[in-house]
Formats: sequence, C-alpha cells, structure tokens
Amino acid sequence: MRFMLLQNYGGVEADCAPMDKWSPEEVRAHIEFQQTLNHRLEELGELIDAQGLAGPDQARIVVSDGTSAPLVTDGPFPESKELLAGYRIVEVDTPERAVEIAAEISAAPGQGGAAIRQRIEVRQVMSAPDPEV
Repeated sequence: MRFMLLQNYGGVEADCAPMDKWSPEEVRAHIEFQQTLNHRLEELGELIDAQGLAGPDQARIVVSDGTSAPLVTDGPFPESKELLAGYRIVEVDTPERAVEIAAEISAAPGQGGAAIRQRIEVRQVMSAPDPEV
C-alpha cells in the first residue's frame, strides 16, 4: 500500500514560529531530523520519494480551458498557509504504519528542540481506474 504524507505551510499545533524565525542551529536540527528519518525509511524499504517544495512566494497557480492562453497567478497567495511544503510517498503493509510515520514527521524538532506538532495529511495513493470500466 502506498501513501502520500503531505506537509503544509502552517498547520502546526504547537506555539511554533515559522521556520524563517528559527536560529540556524534549529533549522539544521530540523533538516537533520528529516534526513535521518528518510534514511531509516529507505533502509526499511518503505520510502518511495520525499521532497521539500519551494516557498509560496515562488508558487504559481495555473488555470486553463485548453484552448486559450492559460491564466497564471504568481504567489504569494493570501491562503499560502494552505500550500504544500513537502511530501513523502511511502510503501507500507498497513494504514497504521503510514500513521506511525506521519506521527514521527509531526514531531520534528522546531524552536528549542520542541516538537512542532505539524499536521500531516495521510492519503492512500490509488491506482488509475480501469479504462475498460
């Protein structure tokens, strides 16, 4: 079973300042935590992919009707707290294992080493429907 574990900008339950307010040591500790977790998941054969994404100020929203030029809106967006910050795709035996991994991600260290308690959305990756149906 494959699951996508989505991390959004904002959405932390702790009283945690945004990362751009953290000390360089706190940012380093957070990134090292993420790298260590990814390495462990790779060793277990559970990690398919993990990526952080550029900030909302570099995001673009594209809307098209398929015939005319697309409408492109540059960031930042007022609702940027809802934009995706990064993701992991994991392949695990049970949904419960995906939740365990999401809980580890949620507890990543932030300011002062305290768990940031970030909301992690867990979504199963579905295969495409059979075109014959």
